[in-house]
Amino acid sequence: MKKLSLLILLMLSPILSFSKAPDCHNWPMNMTKGWLKNANITNIYNLDVSKTKITLLASEKKEKDLYTQIYHFVFYDKKGKSYEVITKNEASDEECSMSQVNSYLISKRDINY
Repeated sequence: MKKLSLLILLMLSPILSFSKAPDCHNWPMNMTKGWLKNANITNIYNLDVSKTKITLLASEKKEKDLYTQIYHFVFYDKKGKSYEVITKNEASDEECSMSQVNSYLISKRDINY
């Protein structure tokens, strides 16, 4: 039984050793909301935060504890408009705001039902 337990542990150890990229979607999301407001694209107070879609597209490890992260956000406002934005920033396990956030407006749509 001990040999079986040891064998299972040895098989799982490579899987457990991979480091996971930090979940830092709040920093680029908040900076992007400010950017949308400052660029007069939308009034962020009209956004329906509960409908926001967040997708981590890529997270590349650059150095020991530094990642470049690419997020795709879809914001919806209360008037039926949507705003798709791609962001790029650097984050670490201890600090999400390791760099500025570059935001790119991909599309702005009116949803008419």
